[in-house]
Amino acid sequence: MHKLKGYIMVIIASSFWGISGTVAQSLFSEDKVTVEWLVTVRLLISGILFLLYVYFKNGKEDLFQIFRNKSYVLHFVIFGILGMFSVQYTFFVAINEGNAAVATLLQYIAPVFIMIYYLIVLKLKPMLVEMLAVVLALSGTFLILTNGSLQAISISMTAFWWGISSAVALAFYLLYSGFLVKQFSSFIVMGYGMLIGGLASLTIHFPLTANIKLWDWKTIVSIVFIIIFGTIVPFFLYSESLRYINAKETSLLGCTEPLAAIIVSIIWLGTPFGINQAIGSLFIMIMVLLLSLRKPKNSAAIRGK
Repeated sequence: MHKLKGYIMVIIASSFWGISGTVAQSLFSEDKVTVEWLVTVRLLISGILFLLYVYFKNGKEDLFQIFRNKSYVLHFVIFGILGMFSVQYTFFVAINEGNAAVATLLQYIAPVFIMIYYLIVLKLKPMLVEMLAVVLALSGTFLILTNGSLQAISISMTAFWWGISSAVALAFYLLYSGFLVKQFSSFIVMGYGMLIGGLASLTIHFPLTANIKLWDWKTIVSIVFIIIFGTIVPFFLYSESLRYINAKETSLLGCTEPLAAIIVSIIWLGTPFGINQAIGSLFIMIMVLLLSLRKPKNSAAIRGK
């Protein structure tokens, strides 16, 4: 029963992450909310809420422990800007330029870039499963991009490159967060990472400049959903699930996210998705499963969108 509870937590969390991407796509296309505004507001509000949770649960001593060492502050600044902000911005731009389903699938290629990092930087010899994962990732990406025909590319190259950039940013995010969560709780890392990322995003777009006259109740509900159910709730569920199941099991069940994004995009927004794109999606999810079944080289990394 404890394992079942953990499984349900991860599935719900991953589904919320997948659905939130589709909600963001609706905001961009129908409500004319800008990527810059949504990224800034999501990061700032979520970061503040996470840090308030730490303060009320553990006190100010735990909240301000990162300031005891200047190197920690520098690490958080790098993580907040190059990790947290970069992941959020590139992912949402990929959604805006293409659609939530494809953006989510392309971001899930991140494990391949992590694997490449270990092979090149740490000079580890590639295993058969790793080479197979690269073949699956490339084949899946080709099918998603072309739907099986070079004569009919299904998404724009702009959306494709933003999606790949999102995968690279997520790879950095996962690798770099490993050091931080060994020193601090995951809530501290997420809170300060989002707050710093949100402050960096302020240099691109100041939230109060949004044209709220165009908004209706659906716009407000969608924004609240992305912040609460697309950020806060799934992270809590994902973190709590680790009390009942191991990190490998959570990674495997995390494939629920792209599946949820695809289903909701097709049903709600009528996003076209061909049979070859479905096969490509399956290839990418198999790739993630294969790499997840291996012993993780960076088990301390946190999961958050």
